[in-house]
Amino acid sequence: MQFKMAFNIHNIKSVYFVGAGGIGMSALVRYFVAKGYNVAGYDKTPSPLTQTLQKEGADIHFEESVDAIPQCFKDKETTLVVYTPAVPQDHAELKFFRDNGFEVEKRAQVLGFLTRKHKGLCVAGTHGKTTTSAMIAHLMHQSHVDCNAFLGGITKNYGTNYIFSDKSEFVVIEADEFDRSFHWLSPYMTVITATDPDHLDIYGTKEAYLESFEKYSSLIQPGGALVIHRGLEMKPQLQEGVRVYEYAREEGDFHAENIRIGNGEITFDFVSPLGNITDIQLGVPVSINIDNGIAAMAIAQLNGLTPDEIRQGMKTYGGVDRRFDFKIKSDKIVFLSDYAHHPKEIAQSVKSIRDIYADKKIAAVFQPHLYTRTRDFYKEFADSLSLLDTVYLCDIYPARELPIEGVTSKLIYNNLRPGMEKFLIRKEDVVEIVTKGDFDVLVSLGAGDLEDYVPQIEQALRAKFGL
Repeated sequence: MQFKMAFNIHNIKSVYFVGAGGIGMSALVRYFVAKGYNVAGYDKTPSPLTQTLQKEGADIHFEESVDAIPQCFKDKETTLVVYTPAVPQDHAELKFFRDNGFEVEKRAQVLGFLTRKHKGLCVAGTHGKTTTSAMIAHLMHQSHVDCNAFLGGITKNYGTNYIFSDKSEFVVIEADEFDRSFHWLSPYMTVITATDPDHLDIYGTKEAYLESFEKYSSLIQPGGALVIHRGLEMKPQLQEGVRVYEYAREEGDFHAENIRIGNGEITFDFVSPLGNITDIQLGVPVSINIDNGIAAMAIAQLNGLTPDEIRQGMKTYGGVDRRFDFKIKSDKIVFLSDYAHHPKEIAQSVKSIRDIYADKKIAAVFQPHLYTRTRDFYKEFADSLSLLDTVYLCDIYPARELPIEGVTSKLIYNNLRPGMEKFLIRKEDVVEIVTKGDFDVLVSLGAGDLEDYVPQIEQALRAKFGL
């Protein structure tokens, strides 16, 4: 049975966000600001993103206090409260709203409402969600079709994680499997990129993880479509009238032919049952974006984009912050930041870097994300990181978790391949240590706060190499 939404949007005048500064929540903040609602909220710490939200019209504070909630947000008849699962259930403001009978909804529930109000083009999968959804959003937005979009990263093309259109019936949304959030959605069409097990702290087993994706596939609306990566273990459970297409790099209903990689460019021909498109040039030329691009173009073509619009959109796609995000690209040194935090993501990231810099010495700084993920996949992390020449391994970023006895970065370190350069370091020392390192390409990997050090690493490397 599909989840339903309780509130009546027509009665709502004010929207309050508990956890306003998260990358997913902030897109919703921007939506309600753009729609003319009173918008306020709480976040734990100020950030460049919360500063931008404040400038755009959201009233955000950083003290966990009921007294800090503006008065107009204390009318339960006209206020919708939106929260992220990352916020503790005993949070004082969240508890106030619940105890006083306010309509309190998860972020995913509100996104579910939007998929019923518009035609939802959703992207699910263990990895590739943000890049693929950002590609779809850019393809659609720069075409005659247009779209709204709620993205899990800041796009280079638009400098935001939210795209607004007052004329399009389409909305592009990342379908997040964490906490089974994507079960609130009603996709018109969806991509499923990968189903490598993750979030086993939530799901417990690989089988439960796959079942969750199968349940998600059953929510696609009749008349819609599933575009699924070929070879996934899950067995889709589709309603009658839902079309299904497979995609992959070199096989499937949608795939690539005549792939050309060289001189910092990737070009290929897009093969499709709806009509082939020659000479697709990737705006972000890394090999994993061949797969992501095929899925994005499939959705775009299924929804009426012309070959010229698709070709132009792929060429001009600029990428997303922290997804193969090049900070320095010179003959002397290359430095990039990537959000990869699952073993399969890391392996794909490293292989994509190798495709471009085959004869270079490649190093990574990696900060594991979550004790449970490290416990469950430390051997797989070691296998992926062993594809590098050098690894600098930081302490685990706990996020929402408490430490687990015996679970440290050393589990990964001890399983790295013999003979490779490997270092256990404190993140506070990362700038000094990597600046002294011997490598041609450096990538910062992970979903934690190591990212806060990326500007300092960039600055230090530029100074070292006179850039």
